[in-house]
Amino acid sequence: MSMPADNRSTLEPRGVGDLIRDLASDISRLIRNELALARSEATDKMHQTMAALVSIIAGSLLGFAALIILMQAVVQGLSNHMPDWLASILTGGVVALIGVVLVYGGQKALSASKLAPDRTAENLRKDMNLVREHAS
Repeated sequence: MSMPADNRSTLEPRGVGDLIRDLASDISRLIRNELALARSEATDKMHQTMAALVSIIAGSLLGFAALIILMQAVVQGLSNHMPDWLASILTGGVVALIGVVLVYGGQKALSASKLAPDRTAENLRKDMNLVREHAS
């Protein structure tokens, strides 16, 4: 009984040349796929970085605008109940704290651990383990 050509080639022993060609082809495909994943992940991380930078800039601008507008109004209101200098310090401290919180949130989003190409690194680990298994 004859077997289809496809099944015969998988059951018959293959030569070293065929195995090397298949290995080269698989490695080439693997590298192309990993590069595509890295490119995609880098684009995602770039968008994440841009959003974090916008947050930092917006927080800084809001902090500055608050410093100019609210400080004067609050100082004037508080100066009716306490010395002018104390009203200025109290108001400035609260507004500065809000600005610092916004800037810190943006900086946290830019941390190295948030920007690392996690999926690519995980795939490379899996690929290395697979190669080690087949090599053993």
